[in-house]
Amino acid sequence: MLRVNSFASSFSSCAKIPSLLIHRYGFRPASFGPLLNFPSYLFRKTGRVSSIRVSYLPINRRTHLCTAAAAMKSPANETHKTELSGKAKRKRERDLPENVLKGKLSRCSKEGNLVEALSLYDEARSNGVPLSQHHYNILLYLCSSSGSSSDESSGSENGDGVNELKNLGLKRGFEIFQQMVADEVCPNEATFTSLARLAVAKEDPEMAFDLVKQMNSLGIPSRLRSYGPALFGFCKEGNADKCYEVDAHMTESGVIPEEPELSALVKVSADTRKADKVYEMLHRMRASIRQVSEPTLEIIEDWFKSDLAGMVGAKSWDVNKIKEGVVRGGGGWHGQGWLGRGKWKVVRTQIDKNGVCHSCGERLVCIDIDPKETEDFASKLSELACEREVRADFKQFQEWLQQHGPFDAVVDGANVGLINLHYFNFHQLKDVVNKLHQMSPSKRLPLVILHRNRVTGGPARDPNNMKLLESWKRSGALYATPLGSNDDWYWLYAAVSSKCLLVSNDEMRDHLFQLLGTSFFPRWKEKHQVRLSVSRKGLELLMPPPYSNVIQESECGSWHVPTITGDDLETPRLWLCATRG
Repeated sequence: MLRVNSFASSFSSCAKIPSLLIHRYGFRPASFGPLLNFPSYLFRKTGRVSSIRVSYLPINRRTHLCTAAAAMKSPANETHKTELSGKAKRKRERDLPENVLKGKLSRCSKEGNLVEALSLYDEARSNGVPLSQHHYNILLYLCSSSGSSSDESSGSENGDGVNELKNLGLKRGFEIFQQMVADEVCPNEATFTSLARLAVAKEDPEMAFDLVKQMNSLGIPSRLRSYGPALFGFCKEGNADKCYEVDAHMTESGVIPEEPELSALVKVSADTRKADKVYEMLHRMRASIRQVSEPTLEIIEDWFKSDLAGMVGAKSWDVNKIKEGVVRGGGGWHGQGWLGRGKWKVVRTQIDKNGVCHSCGERLVCIDIDPKETEDFASKLSELACEREVRADFKQFQEWLQQHGPFDAVVDGANVGLINLHYFNFHQLKDVVNKLHQMSPSKRLPLVILHRNRVTGGPARDPNNMKLLESWKRSGALYATPLGSNDDWYWLYAAVSSKCLLVSNDEMRDHLFQLLGTSFFPRWKEKHQVRLSVSRKGLELLMPPPYSNVIQESECGSWHVPTITGDDLETPRLWLCATRG
């Protein structure tokens, strides 16, 4: 008996999708009829008919059933199939018209070549090549990318070309989606996002927002990029209330805005003279992105220089209440609203090594990290490491750490031994260990994490180095990670669980660290990572700063906003200082 996929029952809700386009752009309702009544075979899984096993393909892999049936009845064809080698089968699969088209469209996507992609699409349609969701999404992406182009140079030849490409993308984009619906190909998040971009290019952010809402109602999870077209479209119109509505919908959907979205919300709030909203968005920046890029800094700078910024703020306030707010928030902000009145003095400046602002003389604070957050982060690290490492190996390390820890410092041995060198230098690693040993409150050696190959081969075979490694091992200050492991998991977990310093020049930006999120990890790293500087004077440890590189609001109402400088402690970071004149 043939089984029907349970997803089929929810598919009738897809009929909502084209209604937006019908009303706005005059598409014929009849063209969307297939969405209302999908053939049941589109949702059937593998079943048995008589003695022949049949696989019914999903929408984006449609076949002509009459052709398939004929092929199954041919004994010669069956024999030929069994005789084909794996290599021949792969070549035959590669040479299918739909797969050849997929490769060509992918190339067009990389090159941003809309015109060629449309030519390939038209040729495929005329030749009866079946198109899948992937084909349609590439085409819609290219149409939306050209349609959302805003780099128009009025009166110039280049500007005319951009406008022509934009109009082509808009016209063909909606036509292609109409055909996608007619072909009964189900849309996904990428489809909706491309349509939203096309809607905004047609200056209809309301439609872009409606598309996101319908995507969620269909059970398709939205992403940050899904909301961008609507949010930035409303910001461009100066429609602050609709921007806040999109922002609220993002929050309800569990989508976290990043710097571009928050920066746009600050600007539209400032432009529409909503001072309280500017205050709210600055605090959201403080909590999530911490440091800002130059374009965002300019938006914040313009706000503080505006007449409205000088007119808003409490003339008097309860000092005790402000202090309570600072303590409750962990330091660096109070969240009680704008304080004071009068024109702001806005200066780009730097902070000295003690955390004192060169402009106003205020000392910035080091913001506390909740111990519970650290424990939760250590647990998350352990889970991720056990998923990506050999579980037994990492569990063995955790047991070893409980027996020999905690430590005052953990050293990323491979990173330290290779700083500014093309070969591993045990002498350099030894110098760092000795410096940390002298600095240690408990006067114990730091934990050195090295891969097993570093401990058994190469320079490790030198008698002096063998003696050094043996002394660290006897002291419980050396752990050799097993073959095939990624030692990053080991030294990071050891430092977090021991609540101690981590010595490494690793910027911690690769995929492994992206898994840890952007909220807690940057704060932890700022307070615990010790970097190294090697010069003619020798090796120098660059300790964590005594203040937090994050947007700070003082008890007297002044603001300090740090910029992104590449996370290099040796490069002076630029700050925006805003104080009442």
